[in-house]
Amino acid sequence: MAAHRQVLAVIGVGGMGQAIARRLGSGKTVLLADNNEATLTSVAEALAADGYEVRSQTVDVSAAESVHALAEFAASLGPVTAMVHTAGLSPAQASAQAVMAVDLLGTALVLQEFGEIIAPGGAGVVIASMAGHMFAAQPPEREKSLAHNPPGELLELDFINSITESAFAYPIAKQANHIRVRAAASQWGRRGARINSISPGIISTPMGQEELASAVGDGMRAMIEMSGTGRIGTPDDIAAATAFLLGPESTFITGTDLLVDGGVIAAMKTGNP
Repeated sequence: MAAHRQVLAVIGVGGMGQAIARRLGSGKTVLLADNNEATLTSVAEALAADGYEVRSQTVDVSAAESVHALAEFAASLGPVTAMVHTAGLSPAQASAQAVMAVDLLGTALVLQEFGEIIAPGGAGVVIASMAGHMFAAQPPEREKSLAHNPPGELLELDFINSITESAFAYPIAKQANHIRVRAAASQWGRRGARINSISPGIISTPMGQEELASAVGDGMRAMIEMSGTGRIGTPDDIAAATAFLLGPESTFITGTDLLVDGGVIAAMKTGNP
């Protein structure tokens, strides 16, 4: 029976990935993927112990062959009706080069490979970031390159290659995710599938807590204070938004980004104190 179940692929098994797998994985084959084998094994065992049908595979999202192999494995398990890409590096975790490789190139590879195997009627969600909304739009020629250049060429773009600070690389990579998702909507649409992104704000995950403890922590706490909700987000907040975008109530929504940031960007853009 399990071989005929629909497949939910969750790439990146941090706090958000785990919450999404638990919320959406009942009755499906849940394929978990991550580059950290120990974490992957731990999360897979915990979900299996709670009754989920779980498969797992390590993946390096910045390597084309690795992402291709993951998509092929996903398709071998059954119809892939849902894909959620949460894997990413924050500025506190890595160099600009590593952030671009994982957050920009990795997302482009996942969109391309899963766009080839997603089932008709299926949908995907890319976890971007509210940081992608903090910069002005790219000039048209740059946006066109970010939208349509083959994934392997993205890191060679002059304006990408010249970024040396991870604090700048991260928002540009996340802005590129928005652009890439818009462009991927047509590819996915030809298969009768949808693709969107979610831009979380400050979420209480291990990565979020690491950021709060870093040099930018005070600024992040100020953002929370000025936001309309005045609170930090939870992984379940993101899982709920993901459930909507993957579910039957959003079948006319594709190629767009949903801000789930508690109102931080709204406050910043309107100059609220």
